[in-house]
Amino acid sequence: MASTDRAEERRAKLLATAAEVFSRRGYRATSMRDLAALAGIGKPTLYHYFASKEELLTRLYQQVMDECLTSARAIVAEGLDPRTTLRSLLVDRVVHTCENQDLLRIFFEEEAELPPDLARSIVALRREYEDIFIEAVDAVRAGHGGQEALDSRLYVYTALGAANWVYKWYRPSGPHTPAELGAEIADVLLASIDR
Repeated sequence: MASTDRAEERRAKLLATAAEVFSRRGYRATSMRDLAALAGIGKPTLYHYFASKEELLTRLYQQVMDECLTSARAIVAEGLDPRTTLRSLLVDRVVHTCENQDLLRIFFEEEAELPPDLARSIVALRREYEDIFIEAVDAVRAGHGGQEALDSRLYVYTALGAANWVYKWYRPSGPHTPAELGAEIADVLLASIDR
């Protein structure tokens, strides 16, 4: 069991190194030799943990979607009122983006490098994540008499676009913590529903 734990810990560290390097250099410009050198291991050792650079990229995409879905489902499971649930989902999205800029840069900028079968599965997971938001928006709308003019999917795409774009400009040294920034962005986005 201990050796399995150590192997998983090593894989996690290698994934973190890959996220940092792919984010800085780009996926195509990074070789397995580069990754092994930066991780302080030999190339054969790296291949022991990951069969290819493509597998590393695949695992990073899976990690993002697993984290997003787990967090969103936990928020919904709290059973809060619809507006609080939607606000919590939006804040969580911004916080996750701020705290994982390297990973999100890869997620949004390297999608074309995914093999088609994986790209399809990632799109399906992304749709599942978006559907959680759409259900939350619909629940808020139901409490406001429906707001027929509001297209829930368009609202969610707009809201997630705003929340996700934070990876481009957020600076940890800036005036807001991720939670503060998330709260401000959520309040701006919710204003169009609250009218």
